[in-house]
Amino acid sequence: MTELFEALETSPVGTRRPLNELLGRLRFGADGLLPAIAQRDDTGEVLMLAWMTRESLAETLATGRVCYWSRSRARLWRKGEESGHVQQLVELRADCDGDTLLLKVRQTGPACHTDRPSCFYLRVAGEDVIVSMRREVDPSQT
Repeated sequence: MTELFEALETSPVGTRRPLNELLGRLRFGADGLLPAIAQRDDTGEVLMLAWMTRESLAETLATGRVCYWSRSRARLWRKGEESGHVQQLVELRADCDGDTLLLKVRQTGPACHTDRPSCFYLRVAGEDVIVSMRREVDPSQT
């Protein structure tokens, strides 16, 4: 399983391997899930962490629209299917041992279900937690 990643560790920049080789060696957990970090492609801002299954990853690669696995709904979740705040895949990266994905995305509207640009809007400052981002959508308008 790790042979590919060990080989890539010492490979020069520009080395190419078939996508199926990587996909077949991703390290999904016992629950079939793999963490996926969504990052804005233009600013580098981290938007959210979600989970992918082999099926959601395959759909994302086939359509370009990001699809996750919703643990709370126990089903595939196409980002923005209810809110319209979709994510279009710009680039997909796997980490050095194949157990985490980084999705560089073009985000339409806020990424967080709280209508904030990022799910990471709670900032710890000493003994306080500070709400550090304004909502992008006025709740009275929805």
